[in-house]
Amino acid sequence: MNVPRLRFKEFSGNWEVKKLGDIATFSKGKGISKADIDKNGKTFCIRYGELYTEYGETIHYVKSKTNIHVDNLVLSEINDVIIPASGETQIDIATASCVQVAGIALGSDLNIIKSQENGVFLSYYLNNQKKLDIAKLAQGNSVVHLYSSQLKSLDLNIPDRNEQTKIANFLTAVDEKIARLTQKGELLARYKKGVMQQIFSQQLRFKDDDGRDFPDWEEKSLGDLTQIYDGTHMTPNYTKSGIPFYSVEHITNNNFKDTKFISRDVFERENKRVRLEKGDILMTKIGDIGTPKYIDWDVEASFYVSLALIKKSNKASSLYLAHFIRTRFFQNELHKRIIHVAFPKKINLGEISNCMVNLPCQKEQTKIANFLTALDDKISHNQTQLDAVKQYKQGLLQQLFV
Repeated sequence: MNVPRLRFKEFSGNWEVKKLGDIATFSKGKGISKADIDKNGKTFCIRYGELYTEYGETIHYVKSKTNIHVDNLVLSEINDVIIPASGETQIDIATASCVQVAGIALGSDLNIIKSQENGVFLSYYLNNQKKLDIAKLAQGNSVVHLYSSQLKSLDLNIPDRNEQTKIANFLTAVDEKIARLTQKGELLARYKKGVMQQIFSQQLRFKDDDGRDFPDWEEKSLGDLTQIYDGTHMTPNYTKSGIPFYSVEHITNNNFKDTKFISRDVFERENKRVRLEKGDILMTKIGDIGTPKYIDWDVEASFYVSLALIKKSNKASSLYLAHFIRTRFFQNELHKRIIHVAFPKKINLGEISNCMVNLPCQKEQTKIANFLTALDDKISHNQTQLDAVKQYKQGLLQQLFV
């Protein structure tokens, strides 16, 4: 049967097979160059490249403006579906969006599809279920083109308009949830950046439990506060199980689940000097330099020479140090000490040890670390929710269309 795997219960019967050319008319936008974009322009406009970077399946708010006279423009109508007429790759060009605002100027490298069908439904359908089919229609090498004559031949499976509307509204609601979580994550990250700057410049100070000021901060080198070690210099023989082996990618991606392993024999031989423990910090020191990870779980693992191990110490809170390492103050000093003649860039342990740390007393360190960690937890929780909704959307897109 010509029906989707996932369907709203009030609908039944087969979806109709139609050509896009049977249900739509086609036209093109009119020239708007990059030089024509003016932030003080009178008319909102969309250029084809923005479909890849600025917009999703629906367009409610438009970023760019132009001062080209409206007589020389092609203006949108609500429900128009737009697809690039040219692009760099076949898969990129297969990008559809439904314009939900009338009077938007549409650039010359845009195919405009007008239909009595639900444009939002069509944009989700074309942008997902039919994306590869559209990509196959595109022609060209260095520049890929997509013509209305090709789009007209595209085979579609279409439900009645009530079901189209139901699907469109449902997917739009999911995207609105994604947008809200994305915005919340951006606001949290911006707030954390601002409050970190205030805390570590000492514009914002914590007080003790009795409301009194803490002592003045000291400045000490990282090497005065803790011991710093290299990872293993040898390339281990990877096995499918054994001792986890961490590298730069684990730190920068903040993902320690997907890892390779080394045998216990290699681990014991290479880790006689020092062991990675809960409460330590791993920091990248080759390539992407200066990203720290506080180890807040019980761990038995080895790590590559591209990482530095900053051991926990009774002289300073490791959690505080992990936050301080991310500050502009520490990062600037760290990057001044990078060995620039090497590729990839790297920094040695001696230079890391010489970097200075602004150090409050232990109790203020704890308050600062706990406050920033709580912010990190909120950011992480929001990102987990966002990833879950995105994954949920992908599952829907695979099942709601034929």
